[in-house]
Amino acid sequence: MHSSPLTPVVTTLRLGLHVLVTVLAVVVAVRALLPGGGGHGTWVIVLTVVWLVVYFAGTELPRRSGDRIASGAPASVWLATLTVLWLALLGLTPDAVYLAFGLFFVYLHLLPRPWNLVAVVLATAVGVVGFAAHRGWSVAAVVGPVLGALVAIGIGLGYQALYREAVERERLIHELLDTRAVLAEQERTAGKLAERERLAKEIHDTVAQGLSSIQLLLHAAEQAAPDHPALDRIRLARETAAEDLAETRRLIDELSPAALDGQSLAEALERICERAQSPSLSAQLLVEGDPERLPMPVEAALVRIAQSAVANVVQHAQAARMRVTLTYDDTDVHLDIVDDGIGIAPDILRGPRSGAFGLAAMRSRVEQQGGAMTIESEPGHTAVTVSFPLGAVS
Repeated sequence: MHSSPLTPVVTTLRLGLHVLVTVLAVVVAVRALLPGGGGHGTWVIVLTVVWLVVYFAGTELPRRSGDRIASGAPASVWLATLTVLWLALLGLTPDAVYLAFGLFFVYLHLLPRPWNLVAVVLATAVGVVGFAAHRGWSVAAVVGPVLGALVAIGIGLGYQALYREAVERERLIHELLDTRAVLAEQERTAGKLAERERLAKEIHDTVAQGLSSIQLLLHAAEQAAPDHPALDRIRLARETAAEDLAETRRLIDELSPAALDGQSLAEALERICERAQSPSLSAQLLVEGDPERLPMPVEAALVRIAQSAVANVVQHAQAARMRVTLTYDDTDVHLDIVDDGIGIAPDILRGPRSGAFGLAAMRSRVEQQGGAMTIESEPGHTAVTVSFPLGAVS
């Protein structure tokens, strides 16, 4: 949690107010013990201590928005208790008028406008009348409480302005920190994508080209020596090189950024379905809900997952029908690849190797973008479902 630069100022003002109230209460108690204190020294001290305890207990009440103390029964009881105790003290000693200065701040911060100003005016009038009842009327008896009220109002309004500015600056600081975190994450994602693309180019220019050359040379050897005693081994080596080349190209596709080519996500998925279409396999794309633009890493993940899942259907499922469904709802985007093939063997679903590698790569890609993936498979029905929360990826 990062604090605003004005937070120390606000804290200092609060601490200064508490110290001032404590000093005023001590003055009232000490003057009650001096000669001419009015003869109610014990009661004045007791009520002053109680008033001070109630004051500090109230400062621990939960706070709500802004700088006002929480509204409701606890705050109302606290305010009423402070006021009653102050009135009782004012009835015993004129020095209790000093405590009105602390009450002014309580009224200003606890009550909404204009009632807080009305309360300050009334407390000032009561303080003037109470002091006059003990010492008689004088200019000082009137001017002192009035000036105290004006000073309290000025300080209180300034404090509220500082507090609001502190809250606003703290909000801006949090927004800046959140924005910086988002930008850092985007930079990390861009760096990962750039590194993956670099690796894809390196593999294409080295391993893939080498396997392609080996395949061509072995094919030429087959054609040049059809009666060679090692022809079967040459053919096996060529087929092995061809399979490895296909896997290498699939790895290159996995590492390369999703090739949307300026198309929408739905159009990219439509193209995947069209490429999978064959006389023995019917592939269909269905889009449900209102399409919306997703972040590039999520769209790339959806395209790559669709490519991998569709490739599995084409190569292994022996399916006659396949349906790819892209669904947008209020909170998530879903991708479902469903086919009527032979299903996925349980050992492949559980195994860490072989055919399970593609599934594990798909699941890892989903988890990297904060999504979820489920697989349901039995003979005649296999469904791969991927979902991303829109709120988390936007």
